[in-house]
Amino acid sequence: MKVVKFGGTSLASGEQLEKVFDIVVSDENRRIIVVSAPGKRFSKDIKVTDLLIATAQAWLEGSEDEDLFQAVVNRYRSITESLGMGDEVIERITADLLELLKGDRSNPEQFMDAIKASGEDNNAKLVAAYFRHRGIEASYMNPREAGLIVSSEPGNAQVLPESYEKLSRLREHRGILIFPGFFGYTTDGRVMTFPRSGSDITGSILANAVKADLYENYTDVDAVFSVNPMIVDKPKEIEVLTYREMRELSYAGFSVLHDEALIPAFRAGIPVNIKNTNNPSSPGTMIVSEKEDTNGPVVGIASDNDFCSIYVSKYLMNREIGFGRKLLHILEELNLSYEHVPSGIDDLTVILRQNQMDHEREQIIVERIKNELDADEVKVEHNLSLIMIVGEGMRSNVGTMARASRALADKGVNIEMINQGSSEVSMMFGVKEAQEELAVKALYEAFFTEMPV
Repeated sequence: MKVVKFGGTSLASGEQLEKVFDIVVSDENRRIIVVSAPGKRFSKDIKVTDLLIATAQAWLEGSEDEDLFQAVVNRYRSITESLGMGDEVIERITADLLELLKGDRSNPEQFMDAIKASGEDNNAKLVAAYFRHRGIEASYMNPREAGLIVSSEPGNAQVLPESYEKLSRLREHRGILIFPGFFGYTTDGRVMTFPRSGSDITGSILANAVKADLYENYTDVDAVFSVNPMIVDKPKEIEVLTYREMRELSYAGFSVLHDEALIPAFRAGIPVNIKNTNNPSSPGTMIVSEKEDTNGPVVGIASDNDFCSIYVSKYLMNREIGFGRKLLHILEELNLSYEHVPSGIDDLTVILRQNQMDHEREQIIVERIKNELDADEVKVEHNLSLIMIVGEGMRSNVGTMARASRALADKGVNIEMINQGSSEVSMMFGVKEAQEELAVKALYEAFFTEMPV
């Protein structure tokens, strides 16, 4: 059995849905299909999820915006009309969405989650109706009925362990199941969404639950690229990745797969195949537990920006018991989450997302660290980019750090910070945002276009 997930661009129009249909029916093992909400049809289009967020916000503010409501319904209608389907499914979508909008708004976060989730939920109803329209036995499956139980965290739901046994019964279901991604239900029946792009997570959970032979994730690219194609022209495609490599690359900026999506599949040892809806004959990228190191020490380079750093220096810091804990406790009290903490003997640096830091909060942090920890120096650096080079082969390859540092130095890139994970699968460099693209290109040349020295 295969679990197959299709992203928003794969379901953005009637033409795309026809491609999805052809892919699914071409292999009888594709029996559980996870769908996203319709995405962009062209570059300046608006995703259905974004339309729903705007609609929910308007209704929360007391403006029952008819134009936004109709804009959502019309996106679904444009798909059914282009495919020659009747009005029955559109009437159901219209009624279901209107019922949600007129529901309880006393908890804005809960209301927003329910409206956002309707994008996937209604699209699953539409996709199932289209498959039946084409003569295929297919049915819409509601996550609550299936047993997808999640924690009560709006926008950040986590699957609960008891879900897996309930969901395992989906193996026994006849025909093709169309399952909406992105959300589940709490034990008391409330809708909660996963983080954005969470349909990937739904697919991975179902693959684990039904012990699928393969989890196929269809998107709009032929494979995972070794670097962002917006930075490097025609980068190398990656044929095989390990779960750890993909997790590191996703965290560091690769947008092909949500960085939390692999965890359920990884735990069950289920391989994941990233494929292109518009070019299904392409083999795509396989993500597996283990692979032979045939790609050299580095398999991919990812980057992300909008970080800042808090640098703290104190003589004999290494002898002071509890210094790091006290520093992180200050951040916790100010409700700040951090990403990395590279350290030396007498100094350490905390890396965090810059959007958490305003001028007032920054001043408070600096003063508290100086006063409470008696630090010699506290300095905040803004507008940093983190560049991650990833590869299982780095663990057995000598000189990777030197090779990367030399490549950056040769291009005049100043390294603000270096950190290597304890797994030795990744290596991170902090640079100024203005030098991000230059740094990525330099590293790509060093590891993918130059012959090893």
